[in-house]
Amino acid sequence: MMQDRSYFLLKQSLLLALGFGVLWNFFSIGGMLDLKLISPFVDLTGQFPLKNHWALAELNHRYVKNVLILVYLSFLLGWLASFKYQAWQIRRWEFGYYFGMVIVSTLFIGILKSQSAHACPWNMTLPGPNAVLWNFSATAGHCFPGGHASSGFALMAGYFVYRRSNRTRAYFFLCSASILGFAMGWAQMMRGAHFLSHNLWTGWIIWCINVIAYALFYHKLPQARRH
Repeated sequence: MMQDRSYFLLKQSLLLALGFGVLWNFFSIGGMLDLKLISPFVDLTGQFPLKNHWALAELNHRYVKNVLILVYLSFLLGWLASFKYQAWQIRRWEFGYYFGMVIVSTLFIGILKSQSAHACPWNMTLPGPNAVLWNFSATAGHCFPGGHASSGFALMAGYFVYRRSNRTRAYFFLCSASILGFAMGWAQMMRGAHFLSHNLWTGWIIWCINVIAYALFYHKLPQARRH
């Protein structure tokens, strides 16, 4: 048990260090890659034509997020039910830990965002004679890391909950978190709400939080059943 924990945490630490190096060196906030990737969504007047597009502003920003909130609430309900139904008591830590990690990770992103001096892209553009100019002195702030993407990346907690008891379920949560977090963040980038770096850092921070929590509560999480 301890050997599995040590090996897994070592591997995760190396991956986190590698991810940090890639983000730090290639995805600086408002850097070359950020500007190159967001440029197709800015017009010559410095506006983002897709800012109020229904699929991005309503479907992605509201409905998808609401569906994810319902998923997370189902774990809260499972945790509450474990106090009433004896058959569910064995899953109390599973449900409570998952919901708790979602709250901790999204709340942490929200706190960082509320204290951030980084402005959103749609507050930084200026029309130029031949191309859009970027005003990096904009002080609107509160735009880093990406808050909306955290709703998708928070699914990552499921990977850590189920990696020993149900690998198929664990990888389902990991893949779902990666796809939804990236897609929700990309949609926000198309609207001008965030740079890609904002959302990638969100994913890295949530990943880091989950690794730390897993190191502390490894022994409490579900294990593979012995036959």
